[in-house]
Amino acid sequence: MDSILTSAKSWLTDFFDPEVKKEIQHLIENDTEALKERFYKNLEFGTGGMRGVMGVGTNRINKYTLGKNTQGLSNYLKKTYAEETVKVVIAYDCRHNSDTLAKTVAEVFSANGIKVFLFSELRTTPELSFAVKHLNCHAGIVLTASHNPPEYNGYKVYWADGGQIVPPQDGEIISEIDALSFEDIKFNANDSLIELIDKDVDEAFFEASVKNGSFGAKGKDDFKIVFTALHGTSITAIPEVLKRAGYKNVTIIEEQAKPDGNFPTVKSPNPEEPEALEMSIKKAEEIGADMVVGTDPDSDRLGIAVRNLEGNMELLNGNQTMVMMTKFLLDKYQQNGFKGNEFVATTIVSTPMMEQMAKAYGVEFKTALTGFKWIGKMIKDFPNSNFVGGGEESFGYMVGDFVRDKDAVTSTLLACEIAADAKANGSSFYEELVDAYVKFGFYKEKLISLTKKGISGAEEIKQMLVDFKENPVASVQGSKVVWIEDYNTAIAKNVQTGEEKAIDLPKSNVLIYETEDGTRIAARPSGTEPKVKFYISTNATLEKAEDYKSVNSQLEAKLDGIQSELNL
Repeated sequence: MDSILTSAKSWLTDFFDPEVKKEIQHLIENDTEALKERFYKNLEFGTGGMRGVMGVGTNRINKYTLGKNTQGLSNYLKKTYAEETVKVVIAYDCRHNSDTLAKTVAEVFSANGIKVFLFSELRTTPELSFAVKHLNCHAGIVLTASHNPPEYNGYKVYWADGGQIVPPQDGEIISEIDALSFEDIKFNANDSLIELIDKDVDEAFFEASVKNGSFGAKGKDDFKIVFTALHGTSITAIPEVLKRAGYKNVTIIEEQAKPDGNFPTVKSPNPEEPEALEMSIKKAEEIGADMVVGTDPDSDRLGIAVRNLEGNMELLNGNQTMVMMTKFLLDKYQQNGFKGNEFVATTIVSTPMMEQMAKAYGVEFKTALTGFKWIGKMIKDFPNSNFVGGGEESFGYMVGDFVRDKDAVTSTLLACEIAADAKANGSSFYEELVDAYVKFGFYKEKLISLTKKGISGAEEIKQMLVDFKENPVASVQGSKVVWIEDYNTAIAKNVQTGEEKAIDLPKSNVLIYETEDGTRIAARPSGTEPKVKFYISTNATLEKAEDYKSVNSQLEAKLDGIQSELNL
């Protein structure tokens, strides 16, 4: 507690704003537990950058923690590009304080002699990634906390290729930040170095999205879409992109169209949660729509619902959407003739169906740790390879490489192209998915997320993962475990033969069990939320589409049985 109190008292100097000092003095005198939560650690970069609850303290998002990050990043940029005029671009989403925090970040950059392009209003994360390259910037920042609750905000850093920072660069930047005290932050802006941007970049981004997401789908006039922005930034981009691509029957959920950091109509602005799309699905049933699309606050994730075999709207999971998008893109590439350097990508906790599909098409398949920064890194690491597309189970997808992060704008257009074309050909998105299960194997997944908040929660998550490793699972639903992949040690071990293989990925706190029948169970802590996540994947052969219902029921029962067996 002494170190926490020392850290808190360091915020009582004249460098800090009077209201900040007043709040901290109140916590010191009246609320020890709250003081602990705010000062027991510094916020760290996770899989999605720096994200946390807003408020005063080193473990909170505020002008000082973001200012210190920006000062460290400024120092790093100026060392790295000592002979150049350094340029950065900044965007922000609909969250509380995003606009003012973005302005603060811009001011710190400018105070360090760095040229800043600042979006005049909220914009999507994919547009920020695009803008980094489009404006020839050295780095980019977006102020967002993705789909986290309203009290959160965050800070994601992008590099000159438009992708998020990755090792060793992130560690070098963190070292610069850690070497600073708060008093080292330069807050005195050089306004002449801050330039507001908007329509010119929008126009270029829309044009690129339409170019990369359009494939001449038939039946657009007869295809009905219900779209919800879930109170986020996608309202600035998706309706316009769909319009330019020729979709005229787009119904926008007006109650969720206005950007609002309180997200008043949903418990969570997360398209992974079925509840978030309830209003849209109800509207789709009312008007007979073919597809529902909903996006998270910064518009990098999308959830879609389509009509199932019974004609009812069904929310697909991220694995299903990813498989369909990748299959469609591979079909198009195949029609034009593969050049032999194409690859698709996903993450270690996503469906193994992606690998099976890549093998069937004869294209290279790459896996990465969780987080799109790793997929973006692949494109940079393999400049002679052609990235077709890729995604992860958490509802993110990237079409080509013109954006180097998950992109709900272009992916929404791609999903509509797939569904409209299928309908025009007498099929449907869902029927095409079932056909894919017949061709490549029926893979079905389930995600279990357990939320554990605060200091005690962090310890609980740590212990759960230790227990999962130290008490290894021997079998799952009667199928013996063959491989245990420990990404902390970067070793995969065959527990039946004793064979060991090196895992050629950066070390990470992930453990995966794989059984004789191809069932996989992965466990990892979330990099952006106080959660521990368990990913279960199982599979079966689907001989013909008519067997879908019965095989689907069998796999669902198996997933439920695995969850029960693991006491999750």
